Amino acid sequence: MEIKEVTFSYDKKTDHLKAVSSLIEIGKVTTIIGPNGCGKSTLLGVMSHNNVPRIGKVLLDGKSLNSYKPKELAKKLAVVHQHNEAPSDLTVEKLVSFGRMPHKSMFNPSADEDEAAIEQALSRTNLLTKRKLTIDQLSGGERQRVWIAMSLAQSTPFLFLDEPTTYLDIYYQFELLDLIKTLNAEYGLTIVMVLHDINQALRYSDRIIVMKSGEIAMNGLPQDVITEATIKQIYGVDVIIKQDQAAGLYMVPLGI
Repeated sequence: MEIKEVTFSYDKKTDHLKAVSSLIEIGKVTTIIGPNGCGKSTLLGVMSHNNVPRIGKVLLDGKSLNSYKPKELAKKLAVVHQHNEAPSDLTVEKLVSFGRMPHKSMFNPSADEDEAAIEQALSRTNLLTKRKLTIDQLSGGERQRVWIAMSLAQSTPFLFLDEPTTYLDIYYQFELLDLIKTLNAEYGLTIVMVLHDINQALRYSDRIIVMKSGEIAMNGLPQDVITEATIKQIYGVDVIIKQDQAAGLYMVPLGI
């Protein structure tokens, strides 16, 4: 996926993205970080075609997102939003089955293929034993896994996640991020996610995009992007970057 000189505005007065360009590498985990209001979720929305650029374009497999039909694009990329809603009495299996909608048509019901995709999605997210439970019977972490499972049922090569760890305690945050990394490592999914936690971005990302004021300030390998100088410049916070044999690279805040 290639983002080419994208400028986007919600109100046609203020540019929330300003001539943003980037390349999303196939088979990698790319994380977008930055201060509140810097354009992280807006950029992800442009990449998933929920936001249409005022200037510039996004190319997927060399083809502009504007030229894809909705079902065609839904076979290419799946999105897990920050806020997801579903009827509380819906079962896990039923919600995951909605991921198969882009593949259905009156001429090609493909029931066997759908069942196999749903089964695989439930298995990959460790939800096989939860399949008959309703959404309101699940923990917050389990609910997030259900939405990821629904996206996996779409059978797309790209998975986008907007702040997937929001509202989760630390156990479920790491459980979810471990799952995301496994989906990338074992199944080759190209993953783009928005995170607030810089240490989590360091641990789980192959590439990091740092945004500030609607622009890409830094873009590269985690160890190159997350430096003491960069964090001071972007966030206005003094930090120490340390290397640990077990934990890897991590950041310790010192204060403002």
